[in-house]
Amino acid sequence: MNAKAYDIIGDVHGQAEKLVGLLRKLDYAESGGVWRHPERTAIFVGDLIDRGPHQVATVEIARRMVDGGAGYCIMGNHEFNAIAWATPDPEAPGEYLRRHGKPNNYNQHKAFLAEVENTPLHGELISWFRTLPLWLDFGDLRVIHACWNDGCVAQLDTALGPEALLTDEMLVVANRKGHWAYNAVETLCKGLEIDLPDGASFQDKDGHIRHSARIKWWNKDFASLRHSAIAPKSVLDEMPDISLDRGEMLKPYTGPPVFFGHYWLKGSRQVRSEQCACVDYSAGAGGPLVAYRWKGESRLRNEGFVAFPAD
Repeated sequence: MNAKAYDIIGDVHGQAEKLVGLLRKLDYAESGGVWRHPERTAIFVGDLIDRGPHQVATVEIARRMVDGGAGYCIMGNHEFNAIAWATPDPEAPGEYLRRHGKPNNYNQHKAFLAEVENTPLHGELISWFRTLPLWLDFGDLRVIHACWNDGCVAQLDTALGPEALLTDEMLVVANRKGHWAYNAVETLCKGLEIDLPDGASFQDKDGHIRHSARIKWWNKDFASLRHSAIAPKSVLDEMPDISLDRGEMLKPYTGPPVFFGHYWLKGSRQVRSEQCACVDYSAGAGGPLVAYRWKGESRLRNEGFVAFPAD
């Protein structure tokens, strides 16, 4: 099999029917319960779960492909949150690393819990999520859920288990707000967010006042907050047009091609840059499930995207 033949698949979010349709469109076929391609390997960018109508079916497709050698899967923020939801907090008896008493925590996770809560399958799937790495780096290809940041990867690389796996200790501190591991995992799994300078703030689409902003880390330059922030146009128009401090976290990405999901993009499929491509086009909210067919190219191109259903 050509080692440089990968299909990188975006956030599925419980949309098993879209996943089957995309795999068929990519010429995978089911054999012995595993979807395989004779010459290519699938890579899932995480966020298999939550939101959609077929939680377990989605995970089982990906799990059988990974366990059967037909695919890889990394951890998304929803798998990370699922693990934390199911893991008791060793320093707070009766509590979990992700608090059950917070309505937003439950609402984000209720579709998955509806299928597995209080069943042996819940623990089984959480154990499998624990086997998912935070990133893949094949040298000429990288995959991360939300943001590739060299500093955060380097920090975590020395503390994680083999193959970028979360250890028991790192799982706990990665859920402790203010700990360096929390900040690093948040960046890789949820995106790069920076504090605004000099007390600047803006009002987001839900009316909340924000003193930090998520950044288009794939940009070649970070000329201003308005140019670099991720937000609807109506929100961007209200943001202060201030310059950004080009510290360690805002260094332009210069590595090999990197694929990621997470950002709920809409519209026509376009690479973010010649080295960066997002494959999340809102499959969990009515959009298509998208993959990029990578054949070893060092410069990514819009023609590499495949979507199901097609526009």
